[in-house]
Amino acid sequence: MRRVLGAVTLGLACLGAAAVLLAADGPPPPWAFGFATPPPPAGTPAPAPAAPPPAAAPDETPRQLPGSTQSFKLAQIRDAFGPADWFPGDHPTMPDVVAHGKRPDVRACALCHYPNGKGRAENAAVSGLPVSYFIQTMADFKNGDRKSSDPRKANTNLMIAFAKAMTDEEVKASAEYFGAIKWTPWVKVVETNSVPKTRIAGGLFLALEGNEKEPIGQRIIEVPENAEATEVLRDPRSGFIAYAPVGSLKKGEALVTTGGGGRTTQCALCHGADLQGLGPVPGIAGRSPSYMVRQLYDMQNGARKGIWTDLMKPVVAKLTADEMIAIAAYASARPVGSTARGLSSAGR
Repeated sequence: MRRVLGAVTLGLACLGAAAVLLAADGPPPPWAFGFATPPPPAGTPAPAPAAPPPAAAPDETPRQLPGSTQSFKLAQIRDAFGPADWFPGDHPTMPDVVAHGKRPDVRACALCHYPNGKGRAENAAVSGLPVSYFIQTMADFKNGDRKSSDPRKANTNLMIAFAKAMTDEEVKASAEYFGAIKWTPWVKVVETNSVPKTRIAGGLFLALEGNEKEPIGQRIIEVPENAEATEVLRDPRSGFIAYAPVGSLKKGEALVTTGGGGRTTQCALCHGADLQGLGPVPGIAGRSPSYMVRQLYDMQNGARKGIWTDLMKPVVAKLTADEMIAIAAYASARPVGSTARGLSSAGR
């Protein structure tokens, strides 16, 4: 039972998918890592860096968000050592490392993960995680046990550097801060055969203006509800829409709740009947499917190691791309908070 607990803990925190069967030596599914094409083969020379564009004049226009009394310029919103906090009443007082980081090596956690820990599809949601799980994750980054299967994913390398530069006390303060913030709805899952055409900015898929569509294929495409609010203003109240192939939820339900006839392990054994987490096991309901995909693939591929990862390998070993997409979509679509508890108690 202890082995199963560890296995499912890390297993369903992440999911992988591609247009073909996933194997440990297969290429990373590019969409899950924030790219449109697979990475080049190992040993391919890196392309010459493009010349930087001419520096633009600073945009001094004050920006505002509905519901916020704050006003910030773009430079303040993007400040790596003190980013904008639009809604200070939405969260407890931030530890200094969360609010400001530590010059020169550690950026403020709030820059990428937001002050409320919700995060975005290209990084991770950290609010509501068990403190021990958060601390172990940072230790894995620090010790070289957690990397990315796609070497182009720069923010994973940044996290490794941050973890090495942070003290144990700073990690603990961050873990306790984010762990005290309850996870609430953030991702809406929509089954569809076609998705908006997108562009990619820093690993984040953004829907293009207009109504042009393209086939979804074997992907989950996760985009902000409001592109400008997320990309430009970093609005911590503006969530995401995750488009998944038609039929994903039904197929995912069977896999998650029964194990799919030996294809995997029932998620509820460790993540709880409503997938809200159980003790040191993190919740997976309502979380980013893109993040889930990256982590399962990284564990299958061997890029992610650390405590319990070896126990996860047999859990994900038999899953095909379609099955992983289905599990990710179903877990992300699960309700969170009081709604989830009500459904669980009613025998959902």
